[in-house]
Amino acid sequence: MSHSGPVLVVTMIDDPTADLVISELYDRDVPVVRLDSGDFPATLSFAAVLSPHGFGGTLSTPTRTADLARVRSLYYRRPSGFTFAHLDEQDARFAVTQARYGLGGVLASLPGCLYVNHPHRIGDAEFKPAGLATAVRCGFRVPPTLVTSEPEAARAFIRAHGAVVHKPLSTPLYRIDGVSCTVEVAEVTADQVDERVAGTAHLFQRRVDKVADVRVTVTGSRVFSVRIDSGLLDWRTDYDRLTYTVIEPPPGITDALHRYLDHFGLAFGAFDFAVDRSGAWWFLECNPSGQWAWMEPETGLPMVAAMADLLERKPA
Repeated sequence: MSHSGPVLVVTMIDDPTADLVISELYDRDVPVVRLDSGDFPATLSFAAVLSPHGFGGTLSTPTRTADLARVRSLYYRRPSGFTFAHLDEQDARFAVTQARYGLGGVLASLPGCLYVNHPHRIGDAEFKPAGLATAVRCGFRVPPTLVTSEPEAARAFIRAHGAVVHKPLSTPLYRIDGVSCTVEVAEVTADQVDERVAGTAHLFQRRVDKVADVRVTVTGSRVFSVRIDSGLLDWRTDYDRLTYTVIEPPPGITDALHRYLDHFGLAFGAFDFAVDRSGAWWFLECNPSGQWAWMEPETGLPMVAAMADLLERKPA
């Protein structure tokens, strides 16, 4: 099947990864329409008409117009979200809901479109307990894990497993002195657990006695596996200490990666593993919207080209 329509890129204005992919697509003469949900309705409009084949019609930005029936792929990155600052609270809440289920619903229902990834499937895969349970079913090693709001259950788990880390179940950004900071993974002891645990849900996991981390980026059928050496519990806390080595996954890992993505209906995933002293890989998580482009200049891997191939729908 021939795909000649545009690629839609849905993301915020400040997205260097999207910039690289769009530049690559432009170099291939692939039409691209970039949009951010935060631009609606000020500078983004649409008129979608239902037909026997699904929704058609147009989506317009200040510089581009896309035929919704011919969109070849949609790259869903990091849109800023709908805002209606000119409305009062109640009207704004109503308008956001209509925009989400209207424009959002149309973009999630494009006929013949390849989603990387579909926003609904991203939502499903971002539930960390679902990801961990799926990882077990797909054959990955997963450290013993507890999700709880009960302090005594947390203390008992730590006593049973010794070295245990506490992880956020999602990744909201905290602002400290005006700077956005990611919540770090941290080791926790039983005597540090108090009644504040009862205030919300928490994830505790036995710490892997690791010698390195591995980030595996799967883009369609392409698998890019990079060992990260840092000596850090959480390598995201200091990128200056990281060294990178391109490696091959152990037997069985690649098949399990694709089983995992197929389960959630994903075309892309950024997987994190910890490698223990025996060389075994332990699954930590898969981020369906994870970052990846910073590794290309560090490794020479053709990751931007692979993403462009996928969005172009170039035959493998």
